[in-house]
Amino acid sequence: MWGMKNRLGKLFKKDGHCFFLPIDHGYFQGPTQCLEKPGETIKPLLPYCDALFVTRGVLRACIDPTNTLPIILRVSGGTSMVGKDLANESLTTSIQEILRLNAAAVGLSIFVGSDYERETLLNLAKLVDECESYGIPVMAVTAVGKEMEKREARYLSLCCRIAAELGARVVKTYWCEKDFDKVVNGCPVPVVIAGGPKCETEQEVFKFVYDGMKKGAVGINLGRNVWQSPHPVAMARALQAIIHESANLPQAVEIFNEFKNK
Repeated sequence: MWGMKNRLGKLFKKDGHCFFLPIDHGYFQGPTQCLEKPGETIKPLLPYCDALFVTRGVLRACIDPTNTLPIILRVSGGTSMVGKDLANESLTTSIQEILRLNAAAVGLSIFVGSDYERETLLNLAKLVDECESYGIPVMAVTAVGKEMEKREARYLSLCCRIAAELGARVVKTYWCEKDFDKVVNGCPVPVVIAGGPKCETEQEVFKFVYDGMKKGAVGINLGRNVWQSPHPVAMARALQAIIHESANLPQAVEIFNEFKNK
């Protein structure tokens, strides 16, 4: 379908790679640090990213419709940090709203292994049914919530493959130090790397992104490790170089330091 190919072509550059910038954290965290005013936070970062991952509320209130990146619309939610279980999500946005906002893609979380595994997987299946009718790609986010020990290749491979089997066109998942190539190789659709909790140093971020790209990921979907950095523009530029210019770790650090001092 032309529309599907056109939307995917906006998200992935000619090299097949992507740098998605998520600013959807407020849908369960509220006014996240450094994201209190999302429009101001992202303004200097837009030249270095390929798409924004955002909720419809922030999109309408904070993002300039005449001068922005392609939009991946966050369409799942219904829980919060103070609620009983973050995994108990439902679809929050209709297909009419997705079309009205001219989204290039939509994204939702799945919680494999949680008490709400079935519900979130059926959310994905339903969303794929609706969006495929209109040529809109679906990105599945393999969420693990607070269960950090699940960030291992065996679990992530399971999540990613199930998401692809249910029709996701793209899968966002966490990097793992061991056997990440098995996660990517077991998933028949493109895999993008999630950022997760903020890292202690810039080099930590560059290291896992570089390794993930070497092992087959097509790009990243990083938020906190960019806009919570003391030098967000330098972070964005260095990550762009790893994703689109095949920069290695020393080159990424050099670019970071160059932009940090501007």
